[in-house]
This record gives sequence, structure tokens and C-alpha cells, in this order.
Amino acid sequence: MPTTPRDSLRRLAIILAAVFFVLLAAPALSGFATDFLWFREIGFSSVFLVSYSWRGTLFGLGALTAFAVLYGNLRLARGGAFRHQPVLAHLHDGVQVDATTLLPRLLEIGAVIVSLIIGAAFASGWLTLLKAVHGASVGTVDPLFGRDIGFYLFTLPAVSMVLESLSTLIGLSLVIAGITHVLRGALVFTDRPVHIDGPATRHLGTLLALFFVLGAVHLWIVGSAELLYSNTGPLFGASYTDVHFRLPGIRIGAFAGLAAAGVIIYGMTRGKLVWHTVLATVGWIVVNVTARGLVPATVQKFVVAPNELVRETPYLQHHIDFTRRAWRLDSVETRELTGDAKLTMAGIKANAATIGNVRLWERDLLKQTFSQLQEIRTYYDFTSVADDRYTLDGKYRQVHLSARELNTTMLPTRSFINERLTFTHGLGVTMAPVNEVTNEGLPVLFIKDVPPVSSVSLKVTRPQIYYGELTNSYVFVGTGQKEFDYPAGEANVYSPYTGRGGVAVGSFLRRLLFAWDFGSLKILLSDDIVGKARVLYRRNITARAQAALPFVDFDAEPYLVVNDAGELKWILDAYTTSEDYPYAQRIESGVNYMRNSVKVVIDAYDGTVDAYIADPGDAVIRTYAQIFPGILKPLSAMPADLRRHVRYPGELFRAQTALHATYHMVSPETFYHKEDQWQFPVVGDKARQATGFMRHIILRLPGESDEEFIYMMPFTPRGKDNMAAWMVARMDGEHYGQLVVYRFPKQSLVYGPTQIANRINQDTDISRQITLWDQKGSEVIRGELLVIPIGESLIYVQPVYLRAEGGTIPELKRVVVAYENQVVMEETLERGLAQLFGGSASAITSAVEGPASASAATAGAPSAAGARAPAAANPAVAALVREAAQLYERAIAAQRIGDWAEYGKQIERLGAVLKELKAKSP
Repeated sequence: MPTTPRDSLRRLAIILAAVFFVLLAAPALSGFATDFLWFREIGFSSVFLVSYSWRGTLFGLGALTAFAVLYGNLRLARGGAFRHQPVLAHLHDGVQVDATTLLPRLLEIGAVIVSLIIGAAFASGWLTLLKAVHGASVGTVDPLFGRDIGFYLFTLPAVSMVLESLSTLIGLSLVIAGITHVLRGALVFTDRPVHIDGPATRHLGTLLALFFVLGAVHLWIVGSAELLYSNTGPLFGASYTDVHFRLPGIRIGAFAGLAAAGVIIYGMTRGKLVWHTVLATVGWIVVNVTARGLVPATVQKFVVAPNELVRETPYLQHHIDFTRRAWRLDSVETRELTGDAKLTMAGIKANAATIGNVRLWERDLLKQTFSQLQEIRTYYDFTSVADDRYTLDGKYRQVHLSARELNTTMLPTRSFINERLTFTHGLGVTMAPVNEVTNEGLPVLFIKDVPPVSSVSLKVTRPQIYYGELTNSYVFVGTGQKEFDYPAGEANVYSPYTGRGGVAVGSFLRRLLFAWDFGSLKILLSDDIVGKARVLYRRNITARAQAALPFVDFDAEPYLVVNDAGELKWILDAYTTSEDYPYAQRIESGVNYMRNSVKVVIDAYDGTVDAYIADPGDAVIRTYAQIFPGILKPLSAMPADLRRHVRYPGELFRAQTALHATYHMVSPETFYHKEDQWQFPVVGDKARQATGFMRHIILRLPGESDEEFIYMMPFTPRGKDNMAAWMVARMDGEHYGQLVVYRFPKQSLVYGPTQIANRINQDTDISRQITLWDQKGSEVIRGELLVIPIGESLIYVQPVYLRAEGGTIPELKRVVVAYENQVVMEETLERGLAQLFGGSASAITSAVEGPASASAATAGAPSAAGARAPAAANPAVAALVREAAQLYERAIAAQRIGDWAEYGKQIERLGAVLKELKAKSP
């Protein structure tokens, strides 16, 4: 029996359906099942159910609606008989097909495909529609239309999406109907005038009128609202021209769209659709180009621009106010400094906690050192180093902390058993104080080695890291294979997993499901994955948090915390963002509203995910809490030992400080002229300036009684080098999240980082020493210039490192200290301060160490990496003993390299210290 065109189409449809199932449906179904199991494991089933149910509902609604409209218009257009002569297309074996009957069939298939695409596109907007339904009120209204800002954040995007979808659907219907009417012979362009019969006139005329009506509605609602994001004039938001000319032009354009629809309907009833459509379209274009384009542009150029400040003053005020609200700059507290406070040794000692936490180790260099000294085995790796604060042995300390994670790509033998069943986790952390140095110029280690050994009061009791930054693959636990825990000399220690993480995978059906989803037949065939075996997947903490909370964005720097029980917990900062806050200035990413609304805690052992609302005043997170009930907890529910470690996130603080450099000017006139604009200090490599001076510090803020952990960023006036102000984000206790700016008087000269850097470069003693090191083959690494507020004054500290030729471990050798126009370089920070302000380094050391350290020394507490001196009853004597030991080691080191000038200098200082020690000894 010969093959008919209908048979060919049927076979094609069957083949396409099979391909669709193999390539799309089967993977989607397996992914659906593993996603469900994963969300159920972490207790976030509501996110899965809400997401998939609304996606499915909107996909079905969108696809069915699109098909009904497209297919309905196609059937309506095919209502009459075809009057064209058949157009024959020659296929194989002499078979001929009439294209006038085949093309409508293809259009039907096209309608199905397009409907599926529209359904998928509509489903992708599920969260936009849900935000419109559950949108919370912001409590602030825009000055142009008087609407709550929530309308722009939640409702307007959904309205725009629906109107644009309807316009697209009507436009596609118009194309399909037009093609079908041409094939029917109801629409003939070759005739003069163009021939169109009555049913085609009514059909196409109705679609054209609907298209113009939808355009008019979109322009009236969305087009007018988008003026609040206009870039006309010197600001972001509605300007003078927008309000007085572009807005009336939009409304005129909307009426022109309705008028065009009326003209088309009139032409349809008179049987002159083509002519009236051309007339309506040309008229609509002329009106819109004139009212929305030419007139506003002319007014802007010839009326507004010559008198810009006068015309734009009220709109500049709107822009300033709404930018400050959107970025929470309106809550920044400004405190004035006198600018003439003088720092003395008494002030140094009074701020001993600040001096004792000056960050002498840079995180990048410290990571290199950790990698060389603490990776232990090639398959361990340190991904990042984070700053945090702990109370250790009774003292508030700033420390660097890094997780020792497993890097499976570096395993000696890579196999399914090794990578998936045996080597399943990293182990422990390395912790170092930010300011302590051994005699060899290396960092002191409070926590080190595997299993972790601690020399301070903080202990790690559960060091295994199954979830981290390098855990990018799945593993199985509870299998027939022993799990490697850590190396112990020539042997290995094995330990089974006892946590709650993972999905049961012991049954045949589960193994089949995960084998298909992960693309590994070994999962199904393995004799080890049976019984109580479980699979741990989505173990990368950022990917895990993003999957659990798909409606927020995450900061790029998660950090690890050791809680009071010695367990390891990851903390991630999450943001709610928007590009739709009226009048607010956008940053490079397009975002103009940002809140650190959620803190996420992930257990490094069992993968438990807990999300806490950190900013209940944020309307966006309140909206998400309505959409996904039960998954967001109040911040008060976070355990106290974790609450002590929450940080103000870096990306938000970076954006806020960059904007505050301009938007601290609240007067429109001052803002317009940029009279008091600030900038980040510029020293050396400009690419590093955005983050080069933004750092964590423990210090006592001016006017406060206690030291605290803060983020700090200095500012200089635009185009100048002196210091203008510095801004902090407070992080401890009830002060968390407070932003404070300390501003110097404009008439005072406070040296800025560039000026201090120039003085350091011009110091002959410093230059001579660095040149000498360079000549002897060592690589000199000058650390970041640290700006350290002490009371109302500033000191500058710059560590100097040496790295031997061909070596990989940097050693801290000198510390440059500067105050006002004085610069010194000494072996320690304490000696540098003593030289600048008078007094002895040992007195500073005693003040820094305080009673807690004295008692620890008396008890003979062990020291990390051998950095502390032997026990002594008198803390001042202990400090002198340590200083003497350091001077002796430096003298010997100078002797080894033949630097006799340095050797003599160290011996002379050693003699002075020994003399002082003799005087203090009983």
C-alpha cells in the first residue's frame, strides 16, 4: 500500500514523541523524583511542592490557553473552502502533495509546539505571579502616582508579563490567521486593491483591534509606571521632562492606540479593512513618535538643560531620598570627629584590644601557608580563609579560619569506590590569630593538624566535613566499604557516618532511580550499596542553599563557624534584591534594592539547612514567607553560639559604601554639583581598591566602652588624598546591622592612605632594607596598608613579608607603622608603636595580653606552634623574655645571611631588653 502524506506525518509525530520522552521526559521525571527526595530530606518540601505545583498549573493554563487561541483562530480562518488552485509539491516515488492542504496541517503542529513554548515561558514566571498575589506593603508611596512601592516590586512585573503574553498570543494568531486566509484565497495581495472577503475582514480586523487595545493598556499601566526608572536628565527616576511631557505623551499614545482600534473596527464594518489598518497604523506611529519622542526630547534640550538644576531640584530630591531608602542609607548614623585629637602611648594602651587584633596576616598569603603546612596529604585542600571573632581563653580575638576539605581530583587512585564510597569527607579546620607570629615569621596556629589539636579553649569535637565548598559530587555512606576518616602515620583511621544526612538508597528501585539520574550504572551494579546505604548529594553548600531557597541570592563568601559544642557549621548570607525600586540608583548588576534578609546555616556533617529571617522589615522576605510558609525562622531562633558569629555581608556593605560616597549629600544643590563627593582610597593597583581597604577589625569605636567586631571602609574626598571619613558596619549583639560614619572636619588635614603610602616609599631606611632583601634573592611582599582607628585618630600598619627564591611560604619579617607624618619599620607592631609614641614594646605587649594571658602563662598553658615564652609569674617579665628570644632569633638569622649591620642592631636591642629584664627580675 503506498504511503500517504498523512501516514508520513503520523510516523514523524511518533518519532518526535519518542525522542521527546528519551531526551526530555525521562530525565525530567527522574530529576523530579530525586528532587522530591532531597527536599524532603532537608525539610523544605513546601518549596518543592509550591514550585512544581504552580509551574505545572501555569504550564497547563498557559499551554491550553495558547492552544485554544491559536488553534481556534486557525480553525476560524479555515472555515471556508479553498479557492486557490492546488500547489503541488513533488515527494519521493512520484508522490505529489497539495501544499495548500499540507501547510494548514503544519500550522496545526506549529500551534501545538508554540503553545508548549508559551506554556513553558508562562510557567517560568510562577514566582512573579505568586509575588503579585502575596505582595506585602512597603509603607512608602511614590511621589508621582501615590502608589505603595510594593506595587512596583510585586504587582507591576506580573501585570507586564500577562499583558506581554497576551500581546504575543494575539500577534501570533494574527500571523497564523493571515497565512491561512491567504491559502484560502480570502486574502489576495496581488489584486489591486487588495482583495479580502467578509469573514477574513471580520476575523483579521478583530485581531488587529485587540492588538492595539492591549498595546494601549500596556502603555497606560506599564509605560507610565516605567517613567519612575527613566534615565532622562541627571538622575534615575522621573525627571521634569518625564513628568510634564513624557507622561502626557504616554497617555496620548494610549488614546491613540484605542483610536487606532476604533478606526480598524470602523473599517471592518465598512469593508475597507486594509486601508483603515494602514491609516490607523501610520497615525499611531506619528502620534507616538511626536508625543513620546520629539516633544520631550526638544523640551529636554532647549528648556530643561539650560536651567537643569532649577527644573530638576524636586526630582533630584526624590532620587536622593528613594536611593537612600532602597539601600538603607537613610539609617546611617553620622558622627563628627574633632580632627585634632592627638594619640599618645596612654591611648595605645587604652585600646589594647584593637592593637592585639591588628590583622598582620593577609588571607591570600595565609592560604598559601596553610596549604604548605596544614594540608597534611595531597588530597586535602584549603579553599578560602575567613575572618571571624571568638572569645578564646577569656580574650576577644579576631582569627583566620579555614576548612580542610577533601579534593577528590587529587586522590592517588581515582575509582568509583575511592571517590564515592571510601573518601567521602574532609577533616577539621586550621585557625590562626590575625596578629601572632612565630620566631620563624610564620603564623601561630591555635587549631591545627588531623585530627584537630587545639591550644586554646575552643575544641573541635566533630571535625568531619561532608558538606563544604569543594564537595561538588555525590557520595554514599553506610555501604559495605569502610569510610576513610584521616591518615595516622603509615596507617589510616576509618569511621562510619552516623549523621542524619542523605537519602536511603538500599533498595533496587532507588538504586535504579539514582543510577539513571546520576548517569552511573555502577550505582545499580554495586554490591556495596545495599541495606542502610544512603546517598549524600547537592553537598556544595552554595548550591545546596540555592536549591533550598531559590528566591534569594547568596553572598560569595560563606564562612565556617565552630560552635560551643565543637561542631562545624557553615553560615551563608542571602539577599533579597530587586531592579524595580522607583527612583533608586542601580549598581552595575542592575539591582537597585538589596537587603541581607536571610541567614542560612548548614551543618558540615549532616547537611541540615536552617534559614533565619535577619531583616523582618524587608517587604520582599515577608512576601516570600507568605509564599513558602514554615521554612523561614525568626533570627531569635538561631542558637546563641551561632548568633555570636553572624557577620554583616561584604557584597552589601561594598555596595552601600560605594553609594554612600555620593548619597551622603542630601541637598539637591550639593548633590548636583558633587561638592562633597567621596571615593575609596586609591593606592597602587586600582583594581583592588573596591575591596583593598574594606576589612574586618576588632576595635573600640569612638564614644563606645567596649571593643567590637566591625566592617570598616575609609573614604577620601574625590580627587584628593587626605582622609574624609570612615564608615563601619557593626556586628555584635544589639548593635548588629548599624551603619555609622565618622567624619573628619573639612578644614582639618588627616593623612590618607595614598599620602602614607608615599611617605613609606620615600623613607630611606625602609627603601634600603627592602633593596637589600631584593638583592639577596628574596621576594619582598608588601602587604595591604591597614587603616586602624584608635579613638579619634588613625594609625597605619603595613606588614612586610619575605619569600625565599623558589619558595612558597611567605614569612612576616617587618611591620611598618605610621602616624601622621611619622613612619617607622620594626620587627613587631609593638616595637613600631613604642618608637612612634615612646615607652617600651614590652609595656604594650603586657597591655595587649592582659590578665587572661598572664594567668595562662602562670599555668604553663601550651602555646600554638611554640610561639609563646615559658611560664612566668610576672606578665611584664614574660613579655620581656619573649621579646629577648625574638631579638636573638633575628640576630642569628641576620648573621646567617651576612647582614652584619642588622645583626649589630638586633644585638644592641637585645642588650637593652636584657638590661630592662634584669631590673624587673626579683
